[in-house]
Amino acid sequence: MTPTTSANLYFLAPYQIAIQEDPLPPLKPDQVLVQTIVSAISPGTEMLFYRGQAPLDLSIDATIPTLAGQITYPLSYGYACVGRVIDTGTAVTADWHGRLVFAFQPHASYFVASPADLLLVPAGISPEPAALLPNMETAVNFVMDGQPMIGERVVVLGQGVVGLLTTALLARFPLAELITVEAHPRRREQSRAFGATKTLAPDQLDQLNADLIYELSGNPAALDRAIAAAGFGGRVVIGSWYGQKSTTLNLGGAFHRSRIKLISSQVSSIAPEWSGRWDKGRRLDVAWSMLGQLATERLITQRFAFSAAAQAYALLDQDPARTLQVLLTYPAG
Repeated sequence: MTPTTSANLYFLAPYQIAIQEDPLPPLKPDQVLVQTIVSAISPGTEMLFYRGQAPLDLSIDATIPTLAGQITYPLSYGYACVGRVIDTGTAVTADWHGRLVFAFQPHASYFVASPADLLLVPAGISPEPAALLPNMETAVNFVMDGQPMIGERVVVLGQGVVGLLTTALLARFPLAELITVEAHPRRREQSRAFGATKTLAPDQLDQLNADLIYELSGNPAALDRAIAAAGFGGRVVIGSWYGQKSTTLNLGGAFHRSRIKLISSQVSSIAPEWSGRWDKGRRLDVAWSMLGQLATERLITQRFAFSAAAQAYALLDQDPARTLQVLLTYPAG
């Protein structure tokens, strides 16, 4: 029987999560119905919403139709759902039925979508690694924006999921040195497994004269560390989204004389220097390819039933040292 309702996740207020049963909209001729298998929690962006640290003067994400509203509670959010098409509208070709798809879609047990808004999961990639596609696309975007060169010394601050994926991609380049900085020992261990030549705790970071530094920790205070690690003409890619968190920067020392360049990087767009030849589709193709080549299953540390989502967010908030990628799993039907 085709379902008529969906269980949807809502941020009711800071630190308050609820699962609510909502009616599904009628299936239009050009739409499909997807049953979710797994969805990934973003330990960066979603925790800003969970903690009430997201800026309220912005849209949630104007580049994704399902996330185009303003940041107000109650809020439906999430952007990494993998599921299977279980019903199709009359104008959709029959071969869509049963396909495994990815959607930039808030956490929900079922959802209605246009096929144009879905990505087919390539053969050989199972649902759990497919849910890491946004993280991998972000890592690909960071590498593109940083433009690492042969023989450079590169530093990555922060070894959460995106930081680790960025490290794994950078390790494929012929760099002189790839140094990662992370407070949690478990993440430093994974960083070495993904190809870092050296891993440091934050208090071990000294002047490194690095060519390229990525600030991916989510901690705005780390920006000063990133600038201090840069050599003359060094590039600092700021990939963290800090939300309402702010900090003061020490730009009165070597920053100007060393001609250090600060580069903002955000996956919602393509940098102008690439946009003549690249679009989001091409970048996604690279992300899918990398998902198929890297051992991303190492990053999945916990799985929670969708009905226990509140426990998953509490764990990410209270004990981040135990977590990397947390997944929500859904009943088979």
